[in-house]
Amino acid sequence: MSVLQLTALLALGAIWGASYIFIRIAVEPLGPLFLMFIRVALSGLILLTYARLRRQKLNIRGHWRRFIVLGFLGSALPFSLIAWAELTVTASMAAILMSTTPLFTTFVAAAGLGERLTLYKLIGAVLGIIGVTVTVGGSNMALTVEGLAAILALLAATLSYALGGVYAKRYFTGLNNLSMSSGQMIAAAFLLAPVSLADLPPHAPSLEVLLATLALVVLCTAFAYQLYYYLIISAGPINALTVTLLVPIFGVIFGALMLGESISPGIIVGLVIVLLSVGLVTGMISPRRRYYKANPSEAA
Repeated sequence: MSVLQLTALLALGAIWGASYIFIRIAVEPLGPLFLMFIRVALSGLILLTYARLRRQKLNIRGHWRRFIVLGFLGSALPFSLIAWAELTVTASMAAILMSTTPLFTTFVAAAGLGERLTLYKLIGAVLGIIGVTVTVGGSNMALTVEGLAAILALLAATLSYALGGVYAKRYFTGLNNLSMSSGQMIAAAFLLAPVSLADLPPHAPSLEVLLATLALVVLCTAFAYQLYYYLIISAGPINALTVTLLVPIFGVIFGALMLGESISPGIIVGLVIVLLSVGLVTGMISPRRRYYKANPSEAA
């Protein structure tokens, strides 16, 4: 990767790691559904304005039925589940659990796209389950019904992301990245608009909440998605996927620095196990690849 690509990767990891902090700050005063509606609606408007300024044609109308599905699986449902869960769990735990998305994506892709499941991917999946268990068990969070429900909501959000990613790969071809991100956000806003009316904030938000929401909309959604698509195009999807290893690290660091969240040894051990599992599942960590590099004559 070039210096520019590596800088973009680190920036994206930091931005998406910080998104859990901003959600944690804004979700209680605004409510999870209303906050996520604001997130996707304003992000969609920003992307549409950006496309108009660039005079870039968006191909959304001809695919609106599929965008409804993608908006639900890729944004409306997982965003809402994450926000609801962060009413209970810490931002750092949410970031760690959400980094298991590649584990779910591996199995969804195997079922929906016929991708091959290797031994290392299966080992990685088992490690992922262990990592999640260690993270939850090693935290200071009391294992109440509300806490377990929040954890299940986060895991359901990762499954939704995985389903959305596979759906996009199967049914969207030939669309530019700006059309994809704009269509997805607009569809999600359309879906969340009616339910968000039942989740209106009872009081005017504080300046801190407004700034956190603005950062979530502009930085963590509209800008971050374009940065992510830049990495996919310029560095390839495998290199772009390494951001999943950076997000929980930044999430834990920001949670401690900005929200004063405690970092127990159990959380650190769980984080390391989860990152190892993601590396195995995505192929970023491959003993076979290292062996073949050391013995190139046997690679054939």
